[in-house]
Amino acid sequence: MGEIKKFPGQPVLSQILDVIPNSLIQSANRKHQSNRYYKRLPLRVHLITLLYGVFSYCNGLRELCEGMLACEGKLSHLGLDKAPARSTISDANNKRSYQVFETIYYGLLKKYHSFISDSRLRGLSIRNLKIIDSTTISLFSDMLQGVGRNRLDGSRKKGGIKVHAMMDAFSGVTEFIRITAAKEHDRKFLYHLKLPAGSWLVFDKAYNTYHHFAKWTTQKVWFVSRMKDNAVFHVTKVLIDKTKRKQSIGVIKEQYITVGIKTNGTVTERLKLRRVTYKTKEGKRLVYITNDFTLPASKIATIYKNRWMIELLFKQIKQNFPLRYFWGESDNAIKMQVYCVLIAQLLMVVIRKKADTKKSFANMITVIRLHLMSYVGLLEFIKDTYKAWRKTHNASFDFST
Repeated sequence: MGEIKKFPGQPVLSQILDVIPNSLIQSANRKHQSNRYYKRLPLRVHLITLLYGVFSYCNGLRELCEGMLACEGKLSHLGLDKAPARSTISDANNKRSYQVFETIYYGLLKKYHSFISDSRLRGLSIRNLKIIDSTTISLFSDMLQGVGRNRLDGSRKKGGIKVHAMMDAFSGVTEFIRITAAKEHDRKFLYHLKLPAGSWLVFDKAYNTYHHFAKWTTQKVWFVSRMKDNAVFHVTKVLIDKTKRKQSIGVIKEQYITVGIKTNGTVTERLKLRRVTYKTKEGKRLVYITNDFTLPASKIATIYKNRWMIELLFKQIKQNFPLRYFWGESDNAIKMQVYCVLIAQLLMVVIRKKADTKKSFANMITVIRLHLMSYVGLLEFIKDTYKAWRKTHNASFDFST
């Protein structure tokens, strides 16, 4: 007799779901009473169903439901008796509040934040660095109000949702999310932030508002941003000026400036800031402003360079998870899907850290998607796919005989 093949007791998806504590789901359920107001699909089953759709990259409810039908023999491992009907999922997406999924996301973030954080962020000597930005997901304007003026040719303008995010630079995941119609200005996101003293913020010039700059300075919250080209300011002191040296790169000018804070159109206060002009190797000049007066000017430029991390995060999410098509047309269903995508991304970050793999995020999620219902040890499979598969299935991958 040949060797007995030893299969893990659970498929890959079930092992992923084990990262979410049942107590967290139950706590979120009690907080929002989500099963009380929609009993046909329990919260846990609803969450599992949507996460299956996210990891399988389903572009619609039909794909999601038909995909689950194909795995009905394995659904017991996920705690499901049968695949939910499409109408049941559709009703749950519209009637169960997206806020319960929001609570689950923040609960997972709280549980795993210290585990996934990396204290060795290159070139930084500061802690608690947050990066702010937004990304727009296009929809039709009959779902959420479109952005921009009405089209002159009478066609429908592109509408959509705007995901405003504050990312923790040391963990690589979003720490605070707000989802709005695409037309809402980025600056309004700042009113919803609560930051402890000593925090650092990085954002682009779209968020520049001097009222908030003054408030943060009082609270000892530090920021680095780009300065608007049309900004009005007064120079009070010049510390460095290398602008006349053609070959100079790096920090070429450092100034102390003041800007006017207006109330009802009248300047009522002047705020002291630091203005740093930086020249890249390609000859491009970048002008930064900050309310910190202690760090070297070169460090201010380094801090701002880390803003690209949130652009990579948005790209990672949009390329690897289903956000081109939505599983419902209501505002609630759309926000619910966005939070399920964020939950999936956070789970992948946690599992990638546990597996200690050198695989890229995209490669890891592709392998998982192809083997979502395979019986193979998850962490070992991610770290060394071929070795784990050979071990589980007693396979040699020798096709010469």
